[in-house]
Amino acid sequence: MRPYDERFASLLGHAARVFAQQGYHSTTMRDLAAASGMSLAGMYYYVKGKEELLYLIQERCFASVLEGATQAVARSADPAERVQAFIHHHVAFFAAHMAEMKVLSHEANSLTGDLKRRVNAIKRRYVDLLEGLLQGVAPDETPVDRSAAAYGLFGMMNWMYNWYDPAGEIHPQRLADLIARIFLGGFAEARSTVHGG
Repeated sequence: MRPYDERFASLLGHAARVFAQQGYHSTTMRDLAAASGMSLAGMYYYVKGKEELLYLIQERCFASVLEGATQAVARSADPAERVQAFIHHHVAFFAAHMAEMKVLSHEANSLTGDLKRRVNAIKRRYVDLLEGLLQGVAPDETPVDRSAAAYGLFGMMNWMYNWYDPAGEIHPQRLADLIARIFLGGFAEARSTVHGG
């Protein structure tokens, strides 16, 4: 079973990099075969086609980031620390999976039918987790504002693929600290302004 898993994981990794570079719709199964070093027949042994590969990349990535974030936030009872733990986990995961995260951001609407519904269900659980954490930080905030704040934070973190270099000057830990300070400081400031103190 292990060689199958390693070969399949390698295929998903190569597919994520090609989708990130070329875009899902511009990529052919032949492109993926060339990048992965597998024959077309070999690829079709694992998946039915390109859309199933995109689904598996997204499904595995979201399931992994959700599981890791759930474990990270469980280590603290303090609401602000739980949000910081979520941010730290997301940024660290992103930095270690840049191609996959670009695919998640860019190809969110490329899946169709049941595959799209399944990915969206996992994605919804991830967003719900963050919104629940924000409720702990700002219990008086309206659900609409919490939701907007959650998507604002995801926008800040997910835009990293456009500029961030994990091998550059700013370590993922330091970047996560910075994002947490900006977000929690801004969120707290906005809350005190709106609610008068």
